[in-house]
Order: sequence, then structure tokens, then C-alpha cells
Amino acid sequence: FYLNVIVRMAHTGTHSQPVRACLLLVVVSVWVQQVDGVWPLPQQLDQSADRNSLSPQRFSFTYGRDSAAQTGCSVLDAAFKRYFSIIFPDFTKGSAMLTTLYSCFVVADNLSVSEGQAVLRSVTVWGALRGLESFSQLVYQDDYGSYFINKTEIVDFPRFAFRGLLLDTSRHYLPLHAILKTLDAMAYSKFNVFHWHIVDDPSFPYQSRTFPDLSNKGAFHPFTHVYTQSDVMRVIEHARMRGIRVIPEFDSPGHTQSWGKGQPNLLTPCYKGDVPSGSFGPVDPTVDTTYKFMESLLKEVKFVFPDSYVHLGGDEVSFACWQSNPNVRTFMEKMGFGKDFTKLESFYMERTSIVWQDVFDYHERIPQDTVLEIWKGETYQAELSRMTKAGHRVLLSAPWYINHISYGQDWRNSYAVQPQNFSGTEEQKKLVIGGEVAMWGEYVDATNLNPRLWPRACAAAERLWSDEEKTLNADLAFPRLEKFRCELLRRGIQAEPLFVGHCKHEYDGL
Repeated sequence: FYLNVIVRMAHTGTHSQPVRACLLLVVVSVWVQQVDGVWPLPQQLDQSADRNSLSPQRFSFTYGRDSAAQTGCSVLDAAFKRYFSIIFPDFTKGSAMLTTLYSCFVVADNLSVSEGQAVLRSVTVWGALRGLESFSQLVYQDDYGSYFINKTEIVDFPRFAFRGLLLDTSRHYLPLHAILKTLDAMAYSKFNVFHWHIVDDPSFPYQSRTFPDLSNKGAFHPFTHVYTQSDVMRVIEHARMRGIRVIPEFDSPGHTQSWGKGQPNLLTPCYKGDVPSGSFGPVDPTVDTTYKFMESLLKEVKFVFPDSYVHLGGDEVSFACWQSNPNVRTFMEKMGFGKDFTKLESFYMERTSIVWQDVFDYHERIPQDTVLEIWKGETYQAELSRMTKAGHRVLLSAPWYINHISYGQDWRNSYAVQPQNFSGTEEQKKLVIGGEVAMWGEYVDATNLNPRLWPRACAAAERLWSDEEKTLNADLAFPRLEKFRCELLRRGIQAEPLFVGHCKHEYDGL
């Protein structure tokens, strides 16, 4: 989204010229090196060495009289209370002192901080949330616990509209509190899409109303390791209040072994010679019952998850089982597919919204409005070129599979990614609508999720939000990211260290 922001300087009370951007304006005094810690880096950031003190007892957020939103705007009312506690963590009586900040307009954040007043104006509520986050990062404490903020002006907006993070809750079940804390950290980093890879081969934790046996028989445990309908609603609402969309993924026809435990005759029986081997492969695309089941399940999913997109996967389909099954081979001949099993998968995947790149790599027929997500790392620039040339919108995930770890500062690899650096026209490059950090769960559960994610995911967050030309130098970014990591710790996110050193509040709450 973009925000139209007007900066109002506190000492004059007058309006400056309209500024097109997404940003927070705050007037405060702080050393420049203190203010410099905003992450992701705003599009425009002008700071002064002049600093002003902040008093929690006298600080309040107030809607502007000309604001389209007033008290009762639930998203901002809640955000004001939340950010008061973030800004003044040592002030226990803070919630009783709140009113509000400035405007419930937003499409770009414009933040202006001057003596005695900070003004944020935005075209949408969601942009205002991003502006509040920027404001919160400008406030700092001295060694005696006093709060300060520098005179600052920010004009800001995201480079890409889609800034996602994937969690895999099938390979290891992630308890609800771990997901909610991840959403908090996403908001601090200005991610705006939670890609919930909720089911896969190992387990089916989504508790379906229509097909309860899917989780009763497919989850690791039918009561303790499931996401009830109320759990899902809580995740969606927690995300909404932080400006984050929730896109569920129900990956098929592969990655469905857990589905078959609770839905008989869904998976393809594999054969050894002329007899069934006792094992099963992908979803059986040759029988009508498959499509009736998928239609009913996805109808429920689209009702439960309000986002306009559902991710339908389509990746890593093994053809060996299909090839071994005589009924599938007969169906192939009937349909004129010959021995090309990619056409069989294409037949199954015709109606899609977001899919993994395999669907494009293998298939002839893909609706033009299908969004393709690139996950194969070796050739993603070539894939970007091919997919956008075909007119498809694209998400880039391949270089941000941060479930892979290595010794050293591997965040720098993520930071060096240039999503639009491929062979193609300017119109093609506009079809890259964003990207996504992926945290797959083979070796990740609630015990190590946060330190593996943060602050490493923050590198991609800045790449997807900030001006690329201003953020190419990882050495210049390091001090800001180091400071932001300390801020994450202070907010209760167990982010791992970037290198040697310490944080002032590093052990609070750990």
C-alpha cells in the first residue's frame, strides 16, 4: 500500500505541502546516532541532533480534528495502547494515561517530530500502523532511564506491496503463542503477509468442520496438536490488528500423506508390478471424488480465511506412484496425455490462485491471474525473467529460505538480494509484487523458532520495504540492525546475536 502524508510541524501548527509517502513524523531531541536506528530504513529520513525529553505521565496519542478516523477506530485505538507500552516499557501505569496520536489516514507514513508534538498523517489505517512503529523506534532512554526523541521527519512507503513470512506448522506443531509472537515481530519489521503452511505430509493440524477426521487421524495428536476454528480466528484477528494478512496454504496434489489418513480413497495407491504395494502417492487426480472433496474443503477454507488468496502449492509432485498405477495410466491414455505426467498435474491444478513455481515449470495451462512463487534457488533470476515475460505476477522466495543456517553473518546473503535484477523490461519488473521469507519446520519448533527467524528475517524485510540504492551496503546497515535486534530483545523477541557485543536490556524477560 501507499500512504499520502502531510507533515505538520509542532511548533507552528501549520501544514506543509502534501508529501507522497508512508512515514511517521516526530519531533524530539536525540543524538543523531541514536535516531539512526529505524528498521527497515525509511524512504526519506531527516534527523536533527536536537533532542527533547518525553514524559510518560504527560504523553498521549490524540486523533487530529481533521482525521477521517476518530476514537472507535479499533485498529488504531488498540495500536495506541500497544505502542504506549512499547515506547515506555518501564511505566506500569501507562494504559490509563492514553488517548491517541494523530490520524487514522494512511497509504504512506509521514512522521514529523518537533518540540512538544509529533504528527503522523497517512491515507490508510495500515500505513498509520507502520508510522507508529517508526515512531516507537525513534524513542530512546539515557543511562538514568529518561526518555528522549530527536527532531525528525520521515516520509516512507514500502517498495513492494507483498512482504511475506512463511511458517510451517506440519513438520513440527507450533503452539498458538509462538505464532502470535511471530506476528508481533513481523509487525515490528513491517512484514504484512503471514503465509501459513498449515498442513503437509507429516501432520494435518487444521481442524476442519467439514472433514473432522483429517485432523482426528492426521494430526500428531487430535486434541493437543491441532488448530481449532477459534485458534485460527485468533491468529487472523491478531494479524489484522497489526496490518498483516493471513494466507493459508493447502498444498496438493503432493505433500498430502497426512490427508490420506482421514480421507479414504484420496491418495493414489502405488503398485509394484501388477499388485498394490501398500504405499500411497499424491492425490489421485483421475477420480471425481477427489475434486468433490477438494471443492468442499476449499469452500470451507475460503470461508474461514477471509483473504482473497489461498496458496494451493503444487510443488514437488513425485510421478513414480502415478506411473505405477494402471488406473492412472488408463486415464492418461483416455485424456491423450501420453506419458507426460506434467499434463496430468496440470489437469489437476487448472484452477489456482498462488502456487509454487513447479506449476509454471511443468504446465501448459495456467490462468493469467495466477501468482507464481519462486522457491528453487539456483536459477531464480532466469525464472523471474520467464514468468514475468509470460505476464504472471511473481513472488520471490528462493534466496530467503532462512531455515538454512550457516556459521557467521548469513543475514548478509539475504540483504544482498536484488528482486528486480533480471533480464526483462520495466513492465516485467513491475510484475514482481514482492517476496517472502520461508521458515520450513524440519528442524524448527517453538524452542528455536524465534532465534532462528530474528533478526535474520529482518534483512529481507528491509530489502522488501526500503529503497534499494540506499540499502546496498551491508556494513552500513549493520549498526542499525544490531540496534534493532536489541530492540527486539527488549520487546520479548528472543532474537539471536549478529556478532560479538551486548545489548543494554538483553536479558529482560528471557
